[in-house]
Amino acid sequence: MEVVGRRPHVICVSVCLTLLLFINAADSFYLPGVAPQDFVKGDLLKVKVNKLTSVKTQLPYSYYSIPYCKPEKIVDSAENLGEVLRGDRIENSPYVFKMREAQMCNVVCRITLNAKEAKEFKEKIDDEYRVNMILDNLPLVVPFKRPDMDTLVYQHGFHVGLKGQYAGRTEEKYFIHNHLTFTVKYHKDEMTDAARIVGFEVRPFSVKHEYEGEWNDKTRLTTCDPHAKRTVTSSESPQEVEDKKEIIFTYDVEFQESEVKWASRWDTYLYMADDQIHWFSIVNSLMIVLFLSGMVAMIMLRTLYRDISKYNQLETQEEAQEETGWKLVHGDVFRPPTNSDLLCVYVGTGVQFFGMILITMIFAALGFLSPSNRGGLMTAMLLLWVFMGIFAGYASARLYKMFKGTEWKKITLKTAFMFPGILFAIFFVLNALIWGEKSSGAVPFGTMIVLVLLWFGISVPLVFVGSYVGFKKPAIEDPVKTNKIPRQIPEQAWYMNPFFSILIGGILPFGAVFIELFFILTSIWLHQFYYIFGFLFLVFIILLVTCAEITIVLCYFQLCSEDYLWWWRSYLTSGSSALYLFLYAAFYFFTKLNITKPVSGILYFGYMLIGSYAFFVLTGTIGFYACFWFTRLIYSSVKID
Repeated sequence: MEVVGRRPHVICVSVCLTLLLFINAADSFYLPGVAPQDFVKGDLLKVKVNKLTSVKTQLPYSYYSIPYCKPEKIVDSAENLGEVLRGDRIENSPYVFKMREAQMCNVVCRITLNAKEAKEFKEKIDDEYRVNMILDNLPLVVPFKRPDMDTLVYQHGFHVGLKGQYAGRTEEKYFIHNHLTFTVKYHKDEMTDAARIVGFEVRPFSVKHEYEGEWNDKTRLTTCDPHAKRTVTSSESPQEVEDKKEIIFTYDVEFQESEVKWASRWDTYLYMADDQIHWFSIVNSLMIVLFLSGMVAMIMLRTLYRDISKYNQLETQEEAQEETGWKLVHGDVFRPPTNSDLLCVYVGTGVQFFGMILITMIFAALGFLSPSNRGGLMTAMLLLWVFMGIFAGYASARLYKMFKGTEWKKITLKTAFMFPGILFAIFFVLNALIWGEKSSGAVPFGTMIVLVLLWFGISVPLVFVGSYVGFKKPAIEDPVKTNKIPRQIPEQAWYMNPFFSILIGGILPFGAVFIELFFILTSIWLHQFYYIFGFLFLVFIILLVTCAEITIVLCYFQLCSEDYLWWWRSYLTSGSSALYLFLYAAFYFFTKLNITKPVSGILYFGYMLIGSYAFFVLTGTIGFYACFWFTRLIYSSVKID
């Protein structure tokens, strides 16, 4: 069982602190820009190790799951809920530096591999696993130059090793990176001797260390000797990974003064090589959507104004007997739909999801959920989802009462359990697969209990509170009376077929977000930082407007063709954009990712299914409320006997 599973009290403390400030429950982690740490010359700098990650398998493993050098006692840093769910496992390491004191060829440990350990290393090298470390909350990076760019690009973490040919041999061998040259960049205070860490870089090497005589604590290496000023270079013979092979782990430490200030130290980490494409794409998407919005708004306003004027004039004439268009279905347009209970549940869940996304984006845009606040984003989203349950209950109960429903407790239970239950079931199956692979990404049993307690202990009661308040309020009055006998819907044109119009309606909302979706998927599945939350918020607003407008337009055409079954279609029209999202995720999987293991593929599509389902609920609810407002507005604007 993972360490967090053995320490449920740490998770509980973390949850409580996050409820208050959305900050991490560990002294070494801070809210960005609030708690810089000063170091004077000679101060100890302790490097922490994080999970091993791979873009090929998407399965994280703890650092000590393979036979790396261990400290005398492994101590786990207190993790918040978001870190546990992300698979982060932050532990101490045997790498210890002294501030602004260079070190050369420090021996960490010497091991002799057995067949099992050699196989573990080879598997990690095959799957291109990277080692992640942390110093003063900065992740370790490997700087390299891309051929098409002058600036440096940073790769997060260094590869466990490499596979290739050596010394003219035809067969490929496995080589481990057993020598690390660390570079710690610091910004010195002009007034005092103190300095702050602003960069943490590494150059990994594979070197077959040699020494004379028998090995003991005082043995000096001939391949790497600080007394002879002999350093490791890339021309050294590499260290092969095989059974009974001896491996000596060593490291150097260099300190470089930097002009970068502490407040700007994350800028290089968050630099995006294709930022110009990103900016151009977002602006291009914004311009297209704004143009379409203007066209739609102009058409709708002119057409509707003409319709309402005509209908109100006809009321004073004999032609009023020959009603046409959307006014003709006024006696049926507010008739409760089939499966109205299910619609109430989905609308309430959508309101809950909308509240969570909106507040999360505001916090993220303000900088509270930046990548330096590790795990903060996921923790905030989870807790906000729980507390937004009160709005879910309220929205579903209000709609349910409008549909003349009486059993409010039944609708409340469905709202509280249906969507979270489906998500939890999928998540549980995926977690079992991760656990079967012995990955550190598997959520420990103790954390599962915490999630269930958050659901049953906070979310469910809040849904009931919201539902009770909503059901106590007077029912929403329809602007027109509903006929007792439903009128027959005339045969519709092919382009007004529900299936066709629903699929068409989802294209525009998806088109508003698919460019940003590429960057989000890249940050999640290729382990890069996503930080442009201001632009994401802008895209979210564009999505809201697009969902509302496309649903209103198609609803108007539907009512004009005397089809009054708009309730579910309004939800599904904008909600169908989730289908395109899932199809795009499949396209991204086959074109951008190099996942080969079946379990990793199942994980990808499982999590993207959860994301698409949530997107369906969100966009569907936006479309529904836009259509609900639109129909009430137009039918309250005409005179009806």
